Amino acid sequence: MDFTINEWAIVALVFVLGWLLGLASRSDRRWRRQYEQERTAHDSLRRDHEVLQRDHDKRIATANTRITDLERHEPPVAAATAGTVGTVAGAASGHRDDLTRVDGIDAHEENRLNDAGIHSYRDLAALSGGGAAALEGKLGYTQGRIDSQRWREQAARLADGPTDLPPSRTAHADRGI
Repeated sequence: MDFTINEWAIVALVFVLGWLLGLASRSDRRWRRQYEQERTAHDSLRRDHEVLQRDHDKRIATANTRITDLERHEPPVAAATAGTVGTVAGAASGHRDDLTRVDGIDAHEENRLNDAGIHSYRDLAALSGGGAAALEGKLGYTQGRIDSQRWREQAARLADGPTDLPPSRTAHADRGI
């Protein structure tokens, strides 16, 4: 393919115009400005993050100090005393009765009753009507729950001695079921 002189002149002219246009439109300053703005914003965010991280670390250290202080005054609850195992162990040692034998009391409720000071069948049976209402209010039960589920009567029977029937059968037998 042969080019004429006019075609070579047009190619050269387009090349020179493109080169001049490229030089004229150099935007190094614009890109540099954007780069500097981004770098400044990044540095600002990094400083803010470091301040937040220091504040977070300070709060964690304060919380850990508080936990250590609390643990010095109150020893942590051992896993064995946290649930039913602790209740059964306490019942076996004679300090606590197994309140889960009362129909309507599960392990969680037994722990809540123990926290409220009810540890034995005798404690539960000795509640007066007003004491039962106060206990229901303290534990967030509906009024009359202790009477409707006959906890005091069941506890009195269990305090008198062991029964052969599980608590749910004893309660149902009393109701004629």
